[in-house]
Amino acid sequence: MFTAAVPSASSPAACSVPSLMRSGAFYGGQQRLFSIAARCPRVAPAISVPAFPVVEAKASTSRENRTARHKRIRKKVEGTPERPRMSVFRSNKHIYVQVVDDTRMHTLAAASTMQKSVSEEVNYSSGPTIEVARKIGEVIAKACLEKGITKVAFDRGGYPYHGRIEALATAAREGGLQF
Repeated sequence: MFTAAVPSASSPAACSVPSLMRSGAFYGGQQRLFSIAARCPRVAPAISVPAFPVVEAKASTSRENRTARHKRIRKKVEGTPERPRMSVFRSNKHIYVQVVDDTRMHTLAAASTMQKSVSEEVNYSSGPTIEVARKIGEVIAKACLEKGITKVAFDRGGYPYHGRIEALATAAREGGLQF
């Protein structure tokens, strides 16, 4: 007599093949594995839990989160010739602002800490501060007013409206731009 090496819930060792043959699992020389599996189900292995907590990496980085926020904002904020979009980008070393007409995909005005006129006036070594952001807001407001732009749609670029972004927006409003 043969024994099948398939463990079962009733007997963990094995199911006997003759009992399976009598039950119809083997019919006319053909083996029906699904019947064997139905009569001899496998035992689920025990789940082992580690003794110490497992630290897993974040599902997404803060840059990916900011990009996702910016995409959501861009669905709502669009620049037109009458009211162009004022887009802000902030890095660890610089701040960039540009006023964009999205219908023509054309930049109407721009300002950043990379410009000589701004970098010579403000001395900073560890990156842009709130004072530098205020200066950039004044420069972009002046550039927009020279080109006849008074109303803009503010695109904070996924950054929180706080700190440098808030200082830039406040200085641009004080410079004569309407948000």
